[in-house]
Amino acid sequence: MSSRSKANGHIVVGVDGSDSSKDALRWAMRQAELTGCTVNAVIAWEYPPLYGSIGWLDAPQEIVGHIKLSASQALNDAVREVAKKSDAELVHETVAYGTPAAVLLDAARDASLLVVGSRGHGGFTGALLGSVSQHCTQHGPCPVVVVRGPWPVGTRG
Repeated sequence: MSSRSKANGHIVVGVDGSDSSKDALRWAMRQAELTGCTVNAVIAWEYPPLYGSIGWLDAPQEIVGHIKLSASQALNDAVREVAKKSDAELVHETVAYGTPAAVLLDAARDASLLVVGSRGHGGFTGALLGSVSQHCTQHGPCPVVVVRGPWPVGTRG
């Protein structure tokens, strides 16, 4: 059995393929290394709202399958990019349907820590804190860490 067990707890980290989420995953991996926890890398997916002549419509199943597969691939790519091969047993990947904040909060119900990036692939990029990270800090069922990426060149006083 691995020295990393469920008894040590687990860290949930939101991953959407953005640089900010990869920074959060790196931070979570390092924290897991220090604390003996495991990491649950989580990505959320939703099908886009479609509106037709009769009102709101369900997305066709082939679109749903493609979106879920794309989310799974983005998560797998991010984990492969960030995690060392020796850390393979440390990371569990979860692809879940729903809004990102709701999926992360649900996954973090029994977690030791929830880690998110400060901005992901969502809406208004000028926001100081992304809507998902802000919602998680306000409603998290466990401690929440928001990882800010490196300062852009020339923007730090």
